[in-house]
Amino acid sequence: MNIAQWLYASAKRYASRPALMTGEQVVSNYAEFALKVSSLSRLLQNTFGITAGRRVGLFMKNRIEYLEALYAIWWLGAVAVPINAKLHSKEAAWILNNAEASLVIVSDETGIVFHESDSSLNSRTHILSVDSSVFEEARQPRENCDKLAAPQSCEANDLAWLFYTSGTTGRPKGVMLSHGNLIAMSLCYPIDVDAVSPEDAILYAAPISHGAGLYNFIHVRCGARHVVPALGGFDEHEVLDLAKTLDNVSMFAAPTMVKRLVEAAKARGEHGEGIKTIVYGGGPMYRADIEAGLNQLGPRFVQIYGQGESPMTITALSRACHSDTGHSRYLDRLSSVGVAHSVVEVRTTDTQGNPQSPGEIGEIEVKGATVMLGYWNNPKATAETIKDGWLRTGDMGALDDDGFLTLHDRSKDVIISGGTNIYPREVEEALLTHSDVHEVAVIGQPDPEWGEIVVACVVMAEGKSLETTALDQHCLNTIARFKRPKHYIALDSLPKNNNGKVQKTLLREQLDDTQTEQDA
Repeated sequence: MNIAQWLYASAKRYASRPALMTGEQVVSNYAEFALKVSSLSRLLQNTFGITAGRRVGLFMKNRIEYLEALYAIWWLGAVAVPINAKLHSKEAAWILNNAEASLVIVSDETGIVFHESDSSLNSRTHILSVDSSVFEEARQPRENCDKLAAPQSCEANDLAWLFYTSGTTGRPKGVMLSHGNLIAMSLCYPIDVDAVSPEDAILYAAPISHGAGLYNFIHVRCGARHVVPALGGFDEHEVLDLAKTLDNVSMFAAPTMVKRLVEAAKARGEHGEGIKTIVYGGGPMYRADIEAGLNQLGPRFVQIYGQGESPMTITALSRACHSDTGHSRYLDRLSSVGVAHSVVEVRTTDTQGNPQSPGEIGEIEVKGATVMLGYWNNPKATAETIKDGWLRTGDMGALDDDGFLTLHDRSKDVIISGGTNIYPREVEEALLTHSDVHEVAVIGQPDPEWGEIVVACVVMAEGKSLETTALDQHCLNTIARFKRPKHYIALDSLPKNNNGKVQKTLLREQLDDTQTEQDA
């Protein structure tokens, strides 16, 4: 089934209910939402030749047109390729080229980067701005809801969402998520996360291109409101104000967003009035921070653990578990990421892939209806990641006797800063193209606000000294701003083992020792 059928059904059932909102302003009801999508789909098909299976990129910040464009793509049975709007133009172009995208939908703000002389975007990829008169004219429906044409029929294994997640070995990999994956993920939400009703509002304060956007489906199916903040992103004071006005507001938030929201509420003497549920994930949440959140905002929290390859659906820590302070293992559970979602199995394995007993730390694996089809045009990586149907997450953890999973470490070197994955290899490769850099190793350093920050340990070329301003500008010319190091450390050499591999564990220990000395 095409997941766009859910919007088609809601347009009939909830025709007059508010659907799309910018801040407090209702822009479209459900009938209008679906009619705009249908009209836009004709533009994509007739002008740009988009048909079932073709890939269409989306490269823009949050706005209601993002949701309209997504559903217009699926209405045709085509494939959405959402791209982080914070990426460098070269990084975004690489993703579009790899996906063989026929079209990329942008805003004027983000689209301008593809018109620059150094853009590496394939000339065969068309560009459509949501700020153009062409797009705006296509949003004006020429039919009524009674004559609304149904979306293109799709099978469960047809590709719907192509999400690019960087790997520790270099270039990003395209995670292939089917209509069946997205439907299974969405149906887990009311079972394992939170009930949804037409009175609810889902607030997109985090990027629609990532986890926050994946929660649109179940809220479309249930006829809820979809709210993009007027500022387009996360502002803790705007969130608190909107919640009081709109009521029954739910949102996905990275731990750093939760912390800022809690601090703002405390400063204002408020307790999150109007907020129904905050689903947090995307990075480690310190226990002290979630305890502070519960103390200030009350029982409004649900935690999820997932990754692009099994989106939003590996485990969940329920609202009840956050509130059950009388349980004998309350603090242990609060430090966990909860229990398996309803459509998956979760286990840990040793280095030989053997399942482990409760309490033993091993690699976390997941199997079920939400696990990706594989990596786009990368059968080798797919075979290495999925074994006998089990997705090897690369994360380390342990299950207790009751099925609660606690994360212990990551076998991959990914740095999670503000809920966003940053892969050291990308930063290292960028720095190594600077002529003054001889060697570099990038690691994460714990940070109370961001979870982790990026630190570059640099060995300069002979006769050269560390100039952080120059290296910073070099990174800004090559990779996204949020990936650049927050700190640079000059070293005479990098610690290596007998095989010449950099021992990042020792670098982290050295960084910890240095920090301890500074704090003493």
